[in-house]
Amino acid sequence: MTEHDITEIKALLSTPKHIVIVPHKNPDGDAMGSTLGLLHYLTKYNHKATVIVPNDYPDFLKWLPGDDQVIIYESDRMNAESLIAQADIIFTLDFNALHRSGNMETPLEDSKAIKIMIDHHQQPDGYAKYKFSDVAMSSTCEMIYHFINMLDDAADIEHHIATCLYAGILTDTGSFRFPSSTSTTHIVAAELIDKGADHSEIYNAIYDTNSFERLQLLGVALKNLKILPEYRTAYITLTQEELNAANFKKGDTEGFVNYGLSIKNIIFAIIFIEHKQEGIIKISLRSKGDFSVNEFSRENFGGGGHTNAAGGKSDLSLNETVEKFISILPSYKHTLNL
Repeated sequence: MTEHDITEIKALLSTPKHIVIVPHKNPDGDAMGSTLGLLHYLTKYNHKATVIVPNDYPDFLKWLPGDDQVIIYESDRMNAESLIAQADIIFTLDFNALHRSGNMETPLEDSKAIKIMIDHHQQPDGYAKYKFSDVAMSSTCEMIYHFINMLDDAADIEHHIATCLYAGILTDTGSFRFPSSTSTTHIVAAELIDKGADHSEIYNAIYDTNSFERLQLLGVALKNLKILPEYRTAYITLTQEELNAANFKKGDTEGFVNYGLSIKNIIFAIIFIEHKQEGIIKISLRSKGDFSVNEFSRENFGGGGHTNAAGGKSDLSLNETVEKFISILPSYKHTLNL
């Protein structure tokens, strides 16, 4: 984002506006933290701002300050589309292609509002007038902190903003263990703690709220874990029946894929989750080092993300998807064994 862009955005925000803030479909901690953090910032300056999420999100994020103001598009479509149509500005956070907003893609495309993208994923589309895109950033929440700082308003970050942004940084960095956690990330986290983010309470609210059913499902996932040592790869499968038996709730499988990646000599891990209602297999991919799951997913499973963390999907059955996955691994054997 250029200095000229910042000057124009400052002018845009100098008077109260109708603003809609949108994360990607199936929002995670970074998506919700960044949207709610920005919401609190904008309302301090008397903007009429609203967070509209494409669909529901996990319960372990619903303690975030401002959660009670969130509109869920899939359950309040008419109201959401009215707000999008009235918006002067639309912020799209933690995604960089409108199809990642699910069923909100068309109303967002049709909107005449000025669009501002803030995102850290690779290969952004060109729909936004203003684009703050940086794949080296740990999280969109870290970018929101820098964005507020660019607007010369870092001094106005209070505990609600700090809490939301810290929560997103914490989740998207894997509790600061991923390579994207730079010295700057830690400096930002420290600033947010100084501004009121209680790091211990935030960690407990996100990670220490397991249900018995989720732990039972984790047991099933680990039982289903398979290793392909010749490709330094591990994968997990979960059927719809296994999810149902564990009374699955959105977010229950969060982090499961990382167990495969924690195995010695494994650098590529993937989880396949059957979703019969949508008729797809949802896929999460993780890697270590230089092996790009972003490229792997884009080439094979219609997804993308970051070098070491990406998502995708398959329209095949669960068994057929796994068979496809195993069949294409030989093409990556050299890269996986570098």
